[in-house]
Amino acid sequence: MWIYQKTLQHPVNLKNKDLKMAKFLITQFGGPNGELAAAVRYLSQRYTMPTGKSKALLTDIGTEELAHVEMIATMVYQLTSDATPEELKAAGLGSNYAQNGYGIFPSDANGVPFTTAYIAVMGNPITDLHEDMAAEQKALSTYYQLINLTDDVDVKETLGFLGQREIIHYQRFGEALMDVYDYEESQKTF
Repeated sequence: MWIYQKTLQHPVNLKNKDLKMAKFLITQFGGPNGELAAAVRYLSQRYTMPTGKSKALLTDIGTEELAHVEMIATMVYQLTSDATPEELKAAGLGSNYAQNGYGIFPSDANGVPFTTAYIAVMGNPITDLHEDMAAEQKALSTYYQLINLTDDVDVKETLGFLGQREIIHYQRFGEALMDVYDYEESQKTF
């Protein structure tokens, strides 16, 4: 059972409207290397993990990725707050506004809607954990690239926090990989 605290994992208090940055940032909401894809991937993969430790880790990280979805959506909302339809159109967000109004819709930075094609689930624990480590590295690279696209210190600070979590997740998946290797070794009969 989970207890939901009605606070973000990390505070998001952006003070400046920046529609172009919001357009770039939406990729971490619903893009191929984004938080929603990671959450669904990990929460789906957990079922074929052979140990309680590896199952728990995928559950924990998958749930944390949902918290990151919430943070990214909050950032996009704050960056677009009080934008007029004309401003959204000028920033390349006109089609999003036409379809979703001011709603935060999961898509990539080009407006391509989220798809489950982003989710890799092989059912082989070692393969899945290697995929997860690669996914964390891709997300980290995306965060670095997003940081390079802004001068806003508040945006950079929040993206930096999220990037640090990707590093921790990568390390934890490495630990889970060793746990699975140890388990598989213990199951061998000679």
